[in-house]
Amino acid sequence: MASTAKRRKRRILRQAPSQIRRGSLSGKARALTVAGSDSGGGAGIQADLKTFAALGVYGMSALTALTAQNTRGVLAVHPVPPDFVRAQIDAVANDIGFDAAKTGMLANAEIVSTVADAMRAYRVRRLVVDPVMYAASGDRLLAPEAERVMVERLLPLAFIATPNTFEAAALSGIEVKTIADQEEAARRIAKLGPRAVLVKGGRTAGPSSVDVLYQGGGITRLGAKRISGPRGTATHGAGCTLSAAIAAHLALGAELDKAVSLAKRFVTRAIRRSVLIGHGIPPVGPT
Repeated sequence: MASTAKRRKRRILRQAPSQIRRGSLSGKARALTVAGSDSGGGAGIQADLKTFAALGVYGMSALTALTAQNTRGVLAVHPVPPDFVRAQIDAVANDIGFDAAKTGMLANAEIVSTVADAMRAYRVRRLVVDPVMYAASGDRLLAPEAERVMVERLLPLAFIATPNTFEAAALSGIEVKTIADQEEAARRIAKLGPRAVLVKGGRTAGPSSVDVLYQGGGITRLGAKRISGPRGTATHGAGCTLSAAIAAHLALGAELDKAVSLAKRFVTRAIRRSVLIGHGIPPVGPT
């Protein structure tokens, strides 16, 4: 009987587009996260790399910022110099390569511009832009002046953008409190350039968490029953995990709507498996 690893390898090779097979001798799908570090281990690149590994994808990272962070909040942020962010991306792209990429916390305008330049230079098609502006604790993670640069330079490169309701409101210019608001915000954000927009509904009211996917002029609602008990509020890193899961499934060759659906299922399971640690908002459990 073939081992689990061998079965997984055969499955990846069947699903993977040709560029994966050419770029990776093992047939292993590859994904890059360009994001900040969470010293508490619950969000940022830590959550992304856990998610990639759980989904059988080889994960790489380019750090944009160091944070002193725990379940209670962000205590300090130390942005990485933009030229070093680019050096990390170049190092990965020119050797290992990647089949999909995602962005998370980008900290400031200079880093946003640097990342956009790199994604354009390497013609990254499967780019998931998680426009991280705030942590789950409410702490700001993106300088206000960087929002304009993100809109002008990075969002137009996105295969899909994945804002939460706060970020969707900032990008669309409308309040986002209902599913109808999510749909309108998604339409408006799509006009900024991304091929598709997923407005997450975890912070809206109701018995279900409904994410709204807008692509090709059509709307799809993806709902999941809200989780009761302590784990229902243990959502630190949920947004990072969702966008990383989308990137992982894209790297494995899934079509966009399938990648989003599988990622939604994955993050719901991760919330059910959340790790009840710390004295603030506990992290999800993607592994």
